[in-house]
Amino acid sequence: MVKRFVILLCFFSFVIPIKAAKNHAELQINENLLKSTKKKSFKKHNKTIVFLWREEKYNKKYKTTFSEICINQSYCKTITDPERAVIGYIATFIGSDCNWDDECNADRSNLKCKVLTALNLGYQCSDSHLGFLKKWFKGDYKALKRLEDCSTTPYTATIQNTFDKIQIIHKNNDFFVIVNASSINSREEISRNWKEINHFVLLNKNQVKFLSKKTIYSKKSKL
Repeated sequence: MVKRFVILLCFFSFVIPIKAAKNHAELQINENLLKSTKKKSFKKHNKTIVFLWREEKYNKKYKTTFSEICINQSYCKTITDPERAVIGYIATFIGSDCNWDDECNADRSNLKCKVLTALNLGYQCSDSHLGFLKKWFKGDYKALKRLEDCSTTPYTATIQNTFDKIQIIHKNNDFFVIVNASSINSREEISRNWKEINHFVLLNKNQVKFLSKKTIYSKKSKL
């Protein structure tokens, strides 16, 4: 009986280390696979792009010069979907020469804005526009809540804001959208400029999150 116990003890003493070694090997393989997957999912990026700026251009119809929004069309040809998402999110709340496409619809559903058009997102507050952003910001409840406040404001409105410059920095999984903008209140004849730095992060290949915004305002001035 004792001999039998000793044999069994020796057997388990031999098997357990083998199982432990096997489990450790499998764990190591899984960890290596996870690392490999992470490397494939998140490519290294380090680029800075000026997406939007303003230029003074002569208008033959009105025979005067206007400050006009210009878009980096070369960048738009290679822009990635997460970059479209973070710029599109910012553009939802600041105007970019927005105007009605023909006559204004009864439900105000045909407001065409330069940034959204360049990003191929359709009209302001449309299903194409908001549907794309909601898909990319899924799980970011603060961002989704703010998208509910999408408004349709043409450039002719008495109170409006607009872009002066948009710069995007894409570094690995982080996006920084740096905005120079201005607001105009024609009724009170005042204007104001501001700069904001918006920080987003790529969570996975199909999802981004809005992390923070820092805003620097100038003093209000008379028009």
